[in-house]
Amino acid sequence: MTVPLYIVGVGSTPTGRFADVALRTMARQAIDLALADAGATADQVGAAFFANVGQSLLQGQHMIGGQVALREAGLDGIPIINVENACASASTAFYLACAHLRAGLCDVALAVGAEKLSHPDKARTFSIFDGAHDAERPEALLRFLAQQAGEDPTQAPVAQQRSVFMDIYAALARAHMARHGTTQRQLAHVAAKNHGHSVHNPLAQHRVAMSVDEVLAARAITWPLTLPMCAPIGDGAAAALIVREDALERFDAKRAVRVRASVLVSGSDRIDGRETPISRRAALRAYAEAGVGPEDIDVSEVHDATAFGEIVQCEHLGLCEPGQGGWLAEQGHTTLGGRRPVNPSGGLESKGHPIGATGLMQIHELVLQLRGEAGGRQVANARLALAENGGGFLGHEEAAATITILEQAARRA
Repeated sequence: MTVPLYIVGVGSTPTGRFADVALRTMARQAIDLALADAGATADQVGAAFFANVGQSLLQGQHMIGGQVALREAGLDGIPIINVENACASASTAFYLACAHLRAGLCDVALAVGAEKLSHPDKARTFSIFDGAHDAERPEALLRFLAQQAGEDPTQAPVAQQRSVFMDIYAALARAHMARHGTTQRQLAHVAAKNHGHSVHNPLAQHRVAMSVDEVLAARAITWPLTLPMCAPIGDGAAAALIVREDALERFDAKRAVRVRASVLVSGSDRIDGRETPISRRAALRAYAEAGVGPEDIDVSEVHDATAFGEIVQCEHLGLCEPGQGGWLAEQGHTTLGGRRPVNPSGGLESKGHPIGATGLMQIHELVLQLRGEAGGRQVANARLALAENGGGFLGHEEAAATITILEQAARRA
């Protein structure tokens, strides 16, 4: 029988560009917030899992990043495990913390994600993403991009002053448009919805509402993506304190959120469209673990590094039929007040995407939603929540994907 686990504290910094704030400072801020939220102290933590992607390249901290970043938060003398799994790093840290607890190695664990991506040399920042696919075989990515576009591989676009993932998402979007009739305007509906949600999120990097027409008229990145459809570069940190059920009495059980499922899977050498996509496989496993289905999910945070990411993930998660993700957004079903609210935080497009912290920022948002503490972006009567977080790219899909399903405390057995 699976050991019941609960999140008893969460904390998150704002997302933005904080040139004068050290990564360890942001990590400590998030940890302090999570501990205070739980009414806990650092000496109650039995193990910590620290997620980060960029500090090796950008700050020269090639090793012991977690030990360095967490020392000032009072976390020493315990196991500290460093986690890197591309954009899924923070959710992977959460998954590992849950596994550690279920193994009985401690009864209180901390998952932390922190990232400082803003740097005077933008090219250096964007070069981080070059390590999120097979760096020894870059031609494989070029072949993929060309295949999606029906072009000569030698003519495939290469990102300049942007993340290579914008080219990947654009290629996937064009293929989806050709296959299902998805339109650029539907992509703009996703972006406009998320920018509207972010107005109510004080932690979001962008907090300006945009209309569909304004999104379409914005600066082009790579067709069909415009700037507001793409996640910005930013800094930030988030943390979650997770406990076994037998430790729950030490904390405020009324505000605890149960972890119904925490699933991590890796990609496969599937042929596009002929096998189950990675996030669909992860979602099916998570639904089975939680004993629920997509129809039971009240609110979701999905990995929308671009607006197309939200469209395709809604399909993979079973929130709509394949090919209907654009329609779902266009009809307003994913907007606050709709039947399938997605990314009430503003998503990565507006809340921001500090890579090593993103997955835990999603969990932070969903914990607030399930507690009824999300303010102007609150989803009414939220009881079950899902977070989807993907990382890297190999073949035709993400290299890693996590699904987390959380349940409001009042529904605990």
